[in-house]
This record gives sequence, C-alpha cells and structure tokens, in this order.
Amino acid sequence: MIDLYTWSTPNGRKASIMLEELGLPYAVHPIDIGKGQQFAPEFLAISPNNKIPAIVDAEGPDGRPFAVFESGAILVYLAQKTDSPLLPDEPRAFSETLQWLMFQMGSQGPMLGQAHHFRRFAPEQLPYAIERYSKEAARLCGVMNARLERHEWLAADTYTIADIACFPWTARHEWQGIALDDFPHLKRWYEAVAARPAVVRGMAVPAPR
Repeated sequence: MIDLYTWSTPNGRKASIMLEELGLPYAVHPIDIGKGQQFAPEFLAISPNNKIPAIVDAEGPDGRPFAVFESGAILVYLAQKTDSPLLPDEPRAFSETLQWLMFQMGSQGPMLGQAHHFRRFAPEQLPYAIERYSKEAARLCGVMNARLERHEWLAADTYTIADIACFPWTARHEWQGIALDDFPHLKRWYEAVAARPAVVRGMAVPAPR
C-alpha cells in the first residue's frame, strides 16, 4: 500500500496519475495547502520541503516503510519499483525520458507556476511580471510543440513519466493565457493524454470535500 499525501495541484496530480497508471493500491491523505496543513510537523517528517506531493511506501526497497518527496522523484521511484516501461530501460530512451522530466521540473513547472501566481493570485496586478511569465509560458509551449511535431510523445517512442509530469501543468493552459489552438502538436498530445482512463482518474484526486 502507498500512502499519498497530496492536494489538487498540478504537482500533486503527477503522483496520482502515476499511481493510477501503475494500478498500485494507494490511500489518499489530502493536505490542504490553503490552510497551511503542509507545515504540520507530521507532514514535515515525510516531506522536508513542506511541499506536496509525498508518498510513503509501506514496502520500501528494504521491506520497510520509505518516504519519497518531490514529484519527479516520486515518478522515478514508482517506475523503478514496478519495473515499468513508463521509465524505459533502453539507454537512449531512458536518457530522453529523464531529459524531458528535468525540463518539466526545472522549466515548465516553475515558470508556469509563476504565470499562475501573477495572473491569478497576486494581491496586485504587476504588468512586468505578468508579461515576463506569460511570454515564458508561451515559449515553453513552443518548445514542446516543436518536439511533438516530430514525435508522438515527449520522450522515446512511447508514453512515459515525462508525459505524466508535463500534462497536469499543461491542463491549466487557460490560467497561463495559452490557447492550445496556437500549438497544434501540443494540443494533439494533450488530447491524447487527457483521454487515458488513468489520467482521468488521477486528475480527480483528491476528491472534492
């Protein structure tokens, strides 16, 4: 059994989609970040950076409970635990998958997150910040669009953890001022991922209270 500590954010949904794709049994523990529950001492013991998602695997690598924080690390851990093709073994495909996962962790997530903040949540409208991060969001969508013009999926020749990582952030394209019609190859990929049953289920975690 996997204990999943999460909330309804793009990063949280990476983990729930992965668990659904793998068919692993898991229990959901909502961490309401709007109420500051991520700062509770009990959660800090699991996630040292006070961020969701985090998991506790009751049957860790040595048979004992094992905690994993950081969404990208969770995807890699679960893929390796199950020897899943979502993280390919072939060296080129393995490297491509990690490259696009790092793209998501280092560029797509942080930059789109800033676009979300300044466009929707900042206490005052700051035109410079809105323009800066909206332009970067569009640029990153262009990077993905160019890749997907030549490839069905982001990495390798198959659906991988790179696609899982990038999808939930792309799903909030309207928050970023992005029109998917401007990126036809990205839109094709987005619709293909969105149609996967495991993605539909994972995007609904945690269930609304």
